[in-house]
Formats: sequence, C-alpha cells, structure tokens
Amino acid sequence: MLIGAGIMSATLGTMLKQLDPGFRIEIFERLEEAATESSDAWNNAGTGHSAFCELNYTPEQPDGSIDTSKAVKIAESFEQSKQFWAYLVQQGIIDVPADFIHSIPHMSFVWGEDNVRYLKKRHAALTECHLFRGMQYTEDASEIRSWAPLLLADRSSTDPVAATKMDLGTDVNFGALTRSLFECLRKSDGVNAHFNHEVLDLQQQDGFWQVRVKDVATGEKSTVEAPFVFIGAGGGSLPLLLKSGIPEGKGFGGFPVSGQWLRCTNEEVIAQHEAKVYGTAAVGAPPMSVPHLDTRWIKGKRELLFGPYAGFTTRFLKHGSVLDLFRSIKLSNLVPMISAGLHNIPLTKYLIEQVRLTPEARLDALRGYYPAARAEDWELAIAGYRVQVIKKDEDEGGILEFGTEVVSNDEGSIAALLGASPGASTAVSIMLGLLGRCFPQQMAEEAWKQKLRMMVPSYGRSLGKDAALCSEMRAYTGRVLGIPQAAPGAAS
Repeated sequence: MLIGAGIMSATLGTMLKQLDPGFRIEIFERLEEAATESSDAWNNAGTGHSAFCELNYTPEQPDGSIDTSKAVKIAESFEQSKQFWAYLVQQGIIDVPADFIHSIPHMSFVWGEDNVRYLKKRHAALTECHLFRGMQYTEDASEIRSWAPLLLADRSSTDPVAATKMDLGTDVNFGALTRSLFECLRKSDGVNAHFNHEVLDLQQQDGFWQVRVKDVATGEKSTVEAPFVFIGAGGGSLPLLLKSGIPEGKGFGGFPVSGQWLRCTNEEVIAQHEAKVYGTAAVGAPPMSVPHLDTRWIKGKRELLFGPYAGFTTRFLKHGSVLDLFRSIKLSNLVPMISAGLHNIPLTKYLIEQVRLTPEARLDALRGYYPAARAEDWELAIAGYRVQVIKKDEDEGGILEFGTEVVSNDEGSIAALLGASPGASTAVSIMLGLLGRCFPQQMAEEAWKQKLRMMVPSYGRSLGKDAALCSEMRAYTGRVLGIPQAAPGAAS
C-alpha cells in the first residue's frame, strides 16, 4: 500500500512494478488527483537540486573551510534520479521529457565583502570534485549582467558582487512527472489508485497492516489489509507514523512552515531572466526559505518567481487542518518538541517576522536580487507547506532536522518519509535506500540487482569518486532527456 499520491509514492510504485510486475499495489490519496500537495509545480521549488547553487548545502566551518560533503551526496543523488527518468523515457513510460525537465543554468549570487569571500572559497572547494567542474565564478559585474541582467539592473556600482554559474542545471516540474508516473501505474495490472480516500488509522495484526480508510465523497469507511505500507503523504506522514505505533516512530515531531511566492506577471521581465539564482539565507531561516529568483516551466509556459517567504502555520498540509500540529503532540515527542523549540528561538522569531511582512517589505527583499523590480509586475501566490523533522537527541533532548528522513520498523513492513528539501530531487536515491531496508531479501537476489542496474546504471558505484562514470552517465541522461551532457570546461 502507498499512502499519498506524490513524487515519492510515484517513484516507489514505479520501481516496484519494474522490479516485480506481479506486485499488487493499492494507492490512497485524500485529494482528487495526484501531485496536488508538495509535488505540485506551484508548491515545489522545481529546482533539480544538485547542490550547484544552494549555499546552505555547503556550510563554512569554524576553521574557515567549506564542508562540501552534503553537496557531493546531493549531486550524486540527483544524477541517479536523472538516470531513472532516462530509463523511463526509453521504456516509453514517460513520453516527452520536455513535459517535466528543462535545462536552466543554476547560479549563486551574493553581495557584500564577507559573502563574496565565502562564494569564492565555495567555488574553489566544489570544483575540486568532478561533479562540479565547469562551474564558472566571477566578480565582474558585466559578466554577471550577461548571465542574468535583472540582477544588476539599477544596482549600485559600489557594491562588491560575485556569482557562480553552472550550465548543467535543470528545472523540474515534479507535478507533471508525478502525474505521468501515476498515469502509467494506473494502467498496470494489479494497481488500483483510490482518490478522495483518506487514511484514518493503521495497526499491525498477524503480520499484516490493517488500514482504516474513509471515502471522502460518501463517508463510507473500510479496512484494507497489506503486508507492506509506505507513508509518502508529505506533511501528513508524521501523524500516520505516530498512529502506526511502531517504536521507531516514537519521539518524532514536526515543525510546519508555510510559504509564499512573488510571481511575475510582466512578460517582458520574464523574458529577460533565464536562470535559477539562489542567495544567502536570512539568520534563522529554514533551508526551504533560501531566497531565489527562479525561472520555471509550468504547463508549457515560462514563469518567473521570487521567494519563498516563510511563515508559521499549524497546518501540516496546504489542504490540512489548523489542528494538525496540536494533534501531533504525544507524550513520546513532547520533550523533543519543547527542546527543539527552545533551541530554535531565532527560527521562531524569523517566522513571526515573515508572517508580519508588508507588501513593501516583500518587494524590498525582491529588490535585493532585482533592484529595478516594480510592485505592479508581481503578485502574491501561496506555495506549499513543509514539515521539518523534530527528533530525539540524547544531549539536547530534541533537535530540528533540515532534510528528509525515512523511518521504518525492524522487519521493514512499514516505512514513512518525513521532511522536506531536497526531497523530490533525490527521490530515486531515497527509494533505493528504502528498498534495501524493506526488501533486503529481494535486493540480494541477482534478478533485482540486474534490473536495478538497468534502471539506474550507476547503482552500486560512486559517482563522486569515479569521474569517468560520472561523465558517461551525464552523457547518457543528457542525450535521452534532452539536457546538457557536460558543463563547459568540465573534463570529458
């Protein structure tokens, strides 16, 4: 059983049917169609997260060095996602890759002496790894203007600025991708998708999960039995994990964060910008709130967004209840949640400030990246909600985790995905890890290994350590998906 019809369930369901066409799969989604919550194009950043431009993945250490370990891991994971998508195109499961993936340069842009110094060190550190070779760096305003003219329009010439640019970057419409995968799944033998069905409760009995489901349209309730359950319901995963009663889920809590975009309505402005430009996060800001001036392709149309602006909410889903946060508080996670709150007062302060932002303040934030921005060219749009993971910690009682985490029981009969960014971009690598934990016997069999190597050719090998393999895989995915195969200046 797959709970939730987002990119995670779509990826896992597609993988399982490829590995064993005999699997019977039941999918339950509380809304009317797939990818309506976190995976939807307007609710998701759409960045093919490969750590090319996201500064929060490369923190500066106390000794002044740049930690690139997370960036390398994320870059490897995104390469695996591209391989799986290329396989799906070759198999005819995805018809037109341009329906969901486009080539868009990924840029980092900063101003101020300290930030310029950091970006220069970051570039030097990243380009030591072949995954990032070909990344360009400049402090020349005229060169930055040629890359992204809006960044320098009306900007003071006295401001020190710097930027990096990676032409291998992509924009991914995860909503379109998810719906394409579900369309194929629903045509497969042994797969049933139930929309407008909400999972109310689940408990294990005699080696099977008894899952209580409600038909939202009719109010009718029923119980469905399954030997394996995956909870991929975005912000709705945590409440269901807690209801499962598995020991591994005890102590987990969630901190919900809402989001908003400024969306450009002026076609002339949209036409002047073709890049995803990420900057530095405000003090206390969660990673999902790192500001970016972002070219997107949504429903075949080029769009330009800025944001997201974060805010505090008690909902776990955009279409959730204001009681979600309060209902998630249990005796087992009360201490971790209180401790995490006390240790993250700057985050709480930041979110309160974001909630109180005036239209003028939002415009001022945009003008940090596009100084010539005019209020009449932009409208406010609601983005998706994210639930940051809170977990037990022996030293601090509870800590707030930024990222994604799979929680499963010892026997691997249930697994839940918690967290947010980089989420969708690394769905394939996350699901490969889940398969190893929940289907260890099959994963050890040669038949599954061979199939996995067809689906993800680099499976079992390190793209971060093998430059030739990385080059080969990028050439393959670029050719099939219609995106660049190598960055200018990268080793062939």
